[in-house]
Amino acid sequence: MLLIRPIESADYQALYSCAVESGHGFTSLPVDQTLLERRISRANEAFKKADVEAPGDEGYLFVMEDTESGEIAGVSGIEAAVGLTEAFWHYRLGKVVHHSEKHNIYNALETLTLCNDYTGVSELCTLFLREPYRHSLNGRTLSRFRMLFLAQFKQRFSDWVIAEMRGVSDENGDSPFWQWLEQHFFSMDFPKADYLSGVGDKVFIAELMPRFPIYTSLLSEQARAVIGKVHDNTRPALRLLESEGFRFRGFVDIFDAGPTVEAEVCNLRSVRNSRVVPVEIVNEAAKGDDLQPHIVCNTKLQAFRAAQVQCKPGIDSLALTGEQARHLNLEHGDDARIVAL
Repeated sequence: MLLIRPIESADYQALYSCAVESGHGFTSLPVDQTLLERRISRANEAFKKADVEAPGDEGYLFVMEDTESGEIAGVSGIEAAVGLTEAFWHYRLGKVVHHSEKHNIYNALETLTLCNDYTGVSELCTLFLREPYRHSLNGRTLSRFRMLFLAQFKQRFSDWVIAEMRGVSDENGDSPFWQWLEQHFFSMDFPKADYLSGVGDKVFIAELMPRFPIYTSLLSEQARAVIGKVHDNTRPALRLLESEGFRFRGFVDIFDAGPTVEAEVCNLRSVRNSRVVPVEIVNEAAKGDDLQPHIVCNTKLQAFRAAQVQCKPGIDSLALTGEQARHLNLEHGDDARIVAL
């Protein structure tokens, strides 16, 4: 079974390996020991907080573990509320109209304006599945289980949730969008700027970023072409989020111009379709052609567990073998939250 659980201190080396494998542009997983250890510690504290009534600076980080080998297959996270302790920057796409009725001239020009509009909203982040496990709906499970966590512990999160998608960059980590910014406003390459942001050194953004709206017509053709576009490796993740109800509303990353998508939590497909059902312990796993893959999770916080389980659609109770229940920290009569994959 591939089991999703809260990250532990012993998972550091696996998290570091994921950071290395994720490559350039994956800001939330920089290859930095101090930051990664801090993220693990911060997640441990978040899961221990039992009395949270409103979203704060909590960061929840999970790993997907192969219960047979003990190997970590991937990582996934949720930020309860971004921008509360440090500025959370985006560019907002807008329009400015230049119109002269006398001379019959009308120009609608696109602009990029630096903003902090998403301050206080929740964020799905740090989704990475290692190459050997990219099959059998594992990536879909590692992403969508977070919707069940949002539904189960809704008081811990904002009513709105976003996800930043990796923008276009080449195999060397160079971003066409950043190359234009670097030429006119900065003296550092994209990997360095992305790394500094990932380790929390964001003061340079406020100090060096252009303070006034940028006319996109002034950008290079290569930079304009990637605004709101995703990295090829990110397309499947974007399609999955769009199927959940996430939409692009014109906010892009300040480094690579990748799109940020948003949704109201209560309208997410997995939130609306998930159900809480009682658990029944059985001797044998269910069989039959009508079985379908579901995401199943318990309703506990610190002992949270989630996994993909085959079961019949529309069930009123969840039948699990003793081994499945043990992995999911569930007992007979406990509640479990489920949603079809």
